[in-house]
Amino acid sequence: MNVTDAPFVRGFIRLTDDAFKKGWHERNGGNLSYRIRPEEIETVRSSLRDPAEWTDIGLRLPDLAGEYFLVTGSGKYMRNVIECPADNIAIALIDEAGEKFSLVWGLESGGRPTSEFPTHLINHAITAKRTNGAHHVIYHAHPANIIALSFVLPLTDRAFTRELWGMATECPVVFPEGVGVVPWMVPGGSEIAKATGKLMEQYNVVVWAHHGVFCSGADFDETFGLMDTVEKSAEISVKVRSMGGAHQGIAPDELRHLASDFNVTLPEKFFR
Repeated sequence: MNVTDAPFVRGFIRLTDDAFKKGWHERNGGNLSYRIRPEEIETVRSSLRDPAEWTDIGLRLPDLAGEYFLVTGSGKYMRNVIECPADNIAIALIDEAGEKFSLVWGLESGGRPTSEFPTHLINHAITAKRTNGAHHVIYHAHPANIIALSFVLPLTDRAFTRELWGMATECPVVFPEGVGVVPWMVPGGSEIAKATGKLMEQYNVVVWAHHGVFCSGADFDETFGLMDTVEKSAEISVKVRSMGGAHQGIAPDELRHLASDFNVTLPEKFFR
């Protein structure tokens, strides 16, 4: 099978196109990666080249040894992925030590994976372990409303979780574990990777203050839907604040009742 005909690649491309149309990816902003399932890589193996040049990840991630990842390219535009996937995305193989990667497909006009690839990889390792292998997608976008809230809300997990839960009824059901927040840091480096990873041990959504959102999910629909839900709730918050602030809302006991009906657990730390 040609790589671009594989269902997992088509799903990846669809997410990049849907997200660009949402306005979450100005210029070359944002990035996406997918931990490819063994049975999926077998469907395209005949179209892959042998690993040749190896690049240091800058981290040692033995849990990802031998894994394949589909990832967006550094400096590439989300809007161009659907037009020419082979020039804008790549499949990378992690070596047996979990220290290097080699490109085995894609980026045919040159380039390398997103500069935040190490951040993606460390968080793939964390979320795969936390979910017993269920999570395969790591996604970073720049949705305007959640970024705007990072200029007015306290930069705490509690402040963002309660704000987003309170703006749309489905939010406590979609992300009952809450939302983590990383204060502003230079993107692409080891420090933001470590800070995000620490939060990803308990959350599927991490807000990067004044920058964007980083999230994890089992598949493309779940992960895109999570980002969309967070941003829609943030948009409602921005509109409510622009109209003078809320005069009524969802009380803590009502959130607890909602959680009981939908069989999810909301951490009590967000109600204290």
